Amino acid sequence: MQLIDGKAISAQIKQEIAQEVEKIVAAGGKRPHLAAILVGHDGGSESYVAHKVKACEQCGFKSSLLRFDEDITEDALIAEIEKLNNDNDVDGFIVQLPLPRHINEERVVEAVDYRKDVDGFHPINVGRLSIGLPCFVSATPAGIIELLRRYNIDTRGKHCVVLGRSNIVGKPIASLMMQKSNPGNSTVTVCHSATPNIKEICRTADIIIAAMGNPGFVTADMVKEGAVVIDVGTTRVPSAESKNGWKLTGDVCFDEVAPHCSYITPVPGGVGPMTIVSLMRNTLLAGKKAIFNF
Repeated sequence: MQLIDGKAISAQIKQEIAQEVEKIVAAGGKRPHLAAILVGHDGGSESYVAHKVKACEQCGFKSSLLRFDEDITEDALIAEIEKLNNDNDVDGFIVQLPLPRHINEERVVEAVDYRKDVDGFHPINVGRLSIGLPCFVSATPAGIIELLRRYNIDTRGKHCVVLGRSNIVGKPIASLMMQKSNPGNSTVTVCHSATPNIKEICRTADIIIAAMGNPGFVTADMVKEGAVVIDVGTTRVPSAESKNGWKLTGDVCFDEVAPHCSYITPVPGGVGPMTIVSLMRNTLLAGKKAIFNF
């Protein structure tokens, strides 16, 4: 069994990005600029945005954080998004989710200029992904693909079972795994809450990508010998062993599943670090106008 070290890979990629940025700036080019909109004071969102700002510093990017109170109206938020759409100094930006309940997230996502949508959530980017055209790929699926690539994990012709059908992870990673590419070229089965016989299906998988948000769902009896297991789950569960009273737990029962795997990601330290670094890669692409020229 080999552990997939997302923390080490993400650090390596940040260094690669920083070196490229310095070359761009030294040649008289523009330093990439990522902006983030944060509404309200959700603890998880605050922490996540702080990590993104720190990653921008490590990559040599310019970053901006726009904070708004939780009672901001939907129209006022859309107006702020339009300002960023029209700001030529901002190469890409994100609207941190979730948003307060009175705001329609779909409308907000669609308001972002798809050419600056480094989160990869806009329907145009999602549509282009589905048919294999260049686009901004949402960060977590992009991070998974990069881990498979950097560990030289063979995916061609393999049976990949994706657990979960979310728009952010399940659907896009399923699409990526079936693309004519490397990694890719897999036969993909997507399982979800309405799928019967999930255990039996998982036992046929060469690769399992667990993204259900269901702690400990994948157990040893669901994994065949030599399978690759990618755990996307990051759920806070109570823990008497932790000072803050909780710990991050994945969708996979790591201790019992790991001995059966050829490769497995830990939680934390697996897919998580790759999510933010994938956002940085999208920002670099946006700054270089490498996908959409305008």
